[in-house]
Amino acid sequence: MKTAIWLYLFLFLAVFDLHAQYPILTPFAISLGAAPTFIGWMMGIYSLTHLPGNLIAGTQIDKHGSRRYIVFSLLGAGFILLLQAHVHTPWQLLALRSISGFVLAFLSPACLALLAQLSSDPVKQGKYMSGHGVVHTLASVVSPAAGAIIVGSMGFSATFSGLGYLLILTGVIAFMTMPRGIVKQHEKVTEPAKPDVAPADATSVFLPVSWRYFALPLVIACAQGILFFELPLRGGGHSSMMSTGLLFSIISIGALFTLSMLFLNRYSPKLRLVAGVLLMSLCFFVMAAIPQIPLSTVLFVLGMSKGIIFPAMATLFIRLSGGSKLGRIFSLQSIATSIGSFIGPITAGQLRVGLSPYFIAFVLLMIGMLLLPYYTSRREASLSDPKSILN
Repeated sequence: MKTAIWLYLFLFLAVFDLHAQYPILTPFAISLGAAPTFIGWMMGIYSLTHLPGNLIAGTQIDKHGSRRYIVFSLLGAGFILLLQAHVHTPWQLLALRSISGFVLAFLSPACLALLAQLSSDPVKQGKYMSGHGVVHTLASVVSPAAGAIIVGSMGFSATFSGLGYLLILTGVIAFMTMPRGIVKQHEKVTEPAKPDVAPADATSVFLPVSWRYFALPLVIACAQGILFFELPLRGGGHSSMMSTGLLFSIISIGALFTLSMLFLNRYSPKLRLVAGVLLMSLCFFVMAAIPQIPLSTVLFVLGMSKGIIFPAMATLFIRLSGGSKLGRIFSLQSIATSIGSFIGPITAGQLRVGLSPYFIAFVLLMIGMLLLPYYTSRREASLSDPKSILN
């Protein structure tokens, strides 16, 4: 439990630091002379460079543990932010964002794998994943508004420098306090026996679980990328940046609302996942077709859907994997997320004049939900909880 508390602290500081940039990156790029299309590519290239990092992280986290990769991501991202405080052209910002995408690709799968390996009890694993969601959401509640306020009082350069020093400090503390060898110790305890079940097809030899499960994180990330691209472009100036920060915080408050509903963990993760994605898709449809509804209300409900989706998704992947090769599982999830985050803002930048990007997000979410396997294969049945609903 002590390791989990330390990890939650590092996650809070890292998420606060990164989410504080959401409302200010687009205005900063515009101040450098970037056009909306270029901004879409800038946001997309950050996710594209996640891919090589995710591919490396998959096997290396399982082999060496999470500690070194968490420290590397925090320190590397901090130094890049210090450089970002001194850029003068959009192309310099694009280059630094691409490097940052690679460096931070290790953080999420390493943290999720470490949390999952702290216990072999599925109930405790679910609690750890819920705790991860709560910490992530608490940090993202205050960070967007805080980032906008800091920029308003200190300017872009000082803000990026301050955030960079915070990440570096977090990385140093993680290096000094995270115990060595804990992942290998828990891997010996929690490594399950391999089921005597032949893989259903050749694909399952390569993928720990069916590829269709990874379609959901892809389309969810694509929809979020569209949202993160569109919201900062609603207006201009300091007041618009402040309102954008508040809107991002409203999303996080909505997520915190459903994360606090602990009774939801009693239901099947697949059932929760379907319900959350359906709710999120309806929010994007409302933003595209019924603009009369206040945006803050829709974003709050969208945040509620996120609070349902992400803990359920993490729990589902843990169950489907049987607790083994967690680094690879969460690396594949991060790869799908990176691809979606790359496609989303670029699509929005190219098509926003003739077609509502929010409607595109709605269609993609519905397709992803239809691709989700609603049957139970022999392998999944041997690894999952047989009593769970829709498993």
